[in-house]
Amino acid sequence: MNVVSKPRPIISAVIPAHNESQGIEIAVKQIADILTACVDNEWEIIVIDDGSSDTTYAQIGALSQLDARIKGIALSRNFGKENALLAGLDYALGKAIITLDADLQHPPSFIPEMIDKWQAGAKIVHAVKRSRQQDSAWKRFAAYFINHLISGLGGIDVKNSSDFKLLDREIVDIITHQLPEKQRFFRGLTSWLGFPEDYIYFDVAERQGDESKWSFWSLLELAITALTSFTGFPLRIVTFLGFLTLILGFFVASDAIWSLLNHQAVSGYTTIIICLLLIGSFVMISLGIIGEYIAKIYDEVKGRPHYLIKGSVGIDDD
Repeated sequence: MNVVSKPRPIISAVIPAHNESQGIEIAVKQIADILTACVDNEWEIIVIDDGSSDTTYAQIGALSQLDARIKGIALSRNFGKENALLAGLDYALGKAIITLDADLQHPPSFIPEMIDKWQAGAKIVHAVKRSRQQDSAWKRFAAYFINHLISGLGGIDVKNSSDFKLLDREIVDIITHQLPEKQRFFRGLTSWLGFPEDYIYFDVAERQGDESKWSFWSLLELAITALTSFTGFPLRIVTFLGFLTLILGFFVASDAIWSLLNHQAVSGYTTIIICLLLIGSFVMISLGIIGEYIAKIYDEVKGRPHYLIKGSVGIDDD
């Protein structure tokens, strides 16, 4: 008996969501309308509920009952946006996959332009933030600093980049099957691949629903993951601090020897205290940097899955 496979949808939209019950229904309907205008009925929307404590997943289930092209995956707990995106890419069937946020700060109105660039030959279409006036001042500063730090040290251009992207099926297969690392930075991986890419520019829209779930500490954790995933430069800082300490010690030793040869009392109490504080600080910073890399290695070698699924709607068993 021959098995007849279902036709692959042209476009899949992957939307990670965490406690987005206030705006998820509006977002899904807007994206569905735009996809229908672009590719008629050949689309699917996969919403990944990343351990929400509200009714996000229940709303996804209700939407799926009304339209089978709307699908949902519920993770067993909050695994983080990077792993939620990976879950969506694992289950997306489209020939091209668009990733975007559930709060509509990634304007779905740009989807037709992204599809046009993909059909023109781009394997990856990056949506770059032209302005982010909707964000608070501290968040704009933190994003600016972190993106430029990663771009400068990591050798990948993520300035004003976002998770709003279109990926060709070939790119998705590479990300899901050939890049097995546990510590992932989605924006960096897509820029690192080196396939033909294009860009669109957008202004960050006003957020739908309640306040952003991103805090300073979550942004800092993302920055650390990005840096340790793409560059060993922080480890070189340890070597630099070691040489700096050596130079400092040379001058202190020279001062002590000069005082001894000239029969002068060594009056270097303050100098010694400062040296001890500097050296102690350098040692602790160095241990912290090394510890971050060891922690990432530890996470990799444990071999635990990126995510666990506790339920799904509209997802075929095969």
